[in-house]
Amino acid sequence: MNLPFYIARRYLFSKKKHNAVNVISAVSVCGVALATLALVCTLSVFNGFRDMVAGFFTAFDPELKITVREGKVFDAELPDICAIRDWKEVEVFTETLEEGAMVQYKDRQVMAMIKGVDDNFEQLTQIDSILHGAGEFILYDEVAEYGIMGIELVSVLGTGIQPIDPLQLYAPKRQARVNMANPSASFNSRYLFSPGVVFVVNQQKYDAQYILTSLNFARELFDYETEVSAVELKLSAGESVAGVKRKLEQHLGPEYIVRDRYEQQEDVFRIMEIEKLISYLFLTFILTIACFNVIGSLSMLIIDKKEDVETLRNLGADDKLISRIFLFEGGLITLSGAIAGIFLGLAMCFAQQQFGFITLGNGHGSFVVDAYPVSVHAGDIFFIFVTVLVVGFFSVWYPVRYLSRRLLNA
Repeated sequence: MNLPFYIARRYLFSKKKHNAVNVISAVSVCGVALATLALVCTLSVFNGFRDMVAGFFTAFDPELKITVREGKVFDAELPDICAIRDWKEVEVFTETLEEGAMVQYKDRQVMAMIKGVDDNFEQLTQIDSILHGAGEFILYDEVAEYGIMGIELVSVLGTGIQPIDPLQLYAPKRQARVNMANPSASFNSRYLFSPGVVFVVNQQKYDAQYILTSLNFARELFDYETEVSAVELKLSAGESVAGVKRKLEQHLGPEYIVRDRYEQQEDVFRIMEIEKLISYLFLTFILTIACFNVIGSLSMLIIDKKEDVETLRNLGADDKLISRIFLFEGGLITLSGAIAGIFLGLAMCFAQQQFGFITLGNGHGSFVVDAYPVSVHAGDIFFIFVTVLVVGFFSVWYPVRYLSRRLLNA
């Protein structure tokens, strides 16, 4: 066994001459453990919120979405686009058309995003899981065209879940000049009825702006024929999203953009990642401060073991070996704190997952979830473990060398 490590291990677990050294060593381990615990719990909560938000988007966003790099729309009947329908990796191929329009209900008006979708949109996403109301998901029938609104848009317009009167939609005619004598002639106008359901994504971007309707209705409203704003795909079971994404990019070339679910909500997830990074940096700073306790513990230990050091020197030990003993001692204190902190952090995360004892607000439905969501990622735990060891090493490396020379040569 490595001699400095063996001696450092004996120093850590053996009883010291002065009881204060034992207390300071225990406090040092506890300080590192608490900082590590805070890192584990905080990053796991951020992961929980991220997974929760991703779950909301999963019910509305496709696995892969193809858009054009320049412009708003492209022709869905181009050979390169049509060929994707027959790929074995693609289970559902859906054309969609999104564009803004003014929506009027009685005396209320609001700008909304109209999303026209294919008949197979239910197969593409888990839309049924976010629908609320006594009706059903239907886009059109022989009598009328239907529109399914977000819950916040329903509130703004005051329609209720199943209004009697239809919505009136206005969109400017493409490639037509505004008729100042009769401005209303410059707009296309259509009616949408409610099928008796609304969707709730719990994201304002969708709930307050979107109306789902049929693709043909959207094309008529916005004066398009075969154009779409996006092609949305659901992959066959077992297919790799990243692999199919790369294949699509090679097939379509630079004129098109292929996005997965996280890239479709890039702004939201980027903000969450930045918040997670800032929290990590703050907690790492607190960890660094906690490591100063280790320096104090080592200082006391060096004084306590001064006679032992003299004995080692008489046996031929040099300053380098002695410094390594106390450096290993600091490393063992940091390692013990890291292991204890990770263990306690994982235990707290498990308890929060099972019992939700730390609630949001008053815990009575004020938020989307009653308790803080937690999701433990193995990569984060490994990264935290490495961070604690690295910060602990660099925190004690120079002080140990300085103290061992200064105190032991005094």
